[in-house]
Amino acid sequence: MNALKVTKIGNSAGVILPKDLLAELGVEVGGTLSVSRTPRGIELSVPRADFEAQMAAAREVMRRRRIALRELAK
Repeated sequence: MNALKVTKIGNSAGVILPKDLLAELGVEVGGTLSVSRTPRGIELSVPRADFEAQMAAAREVMRRRRIALRELAK
């Protein structure tokens, strides 16, 4: 894979992803990528479709069971 150049975008910085890399990731312009730290560096991936639903369920359980979770954390 070729190196990507960091470019100034307003007050921020970004990289331009080539078409072949976008196709490999399965994402289009305007899409969303997840960024994760790994032992080898930074990993870009397409977020799982059901992730938000899973997080909403986890937040609801944590809200309902906050006292029990606080006790378990001691």
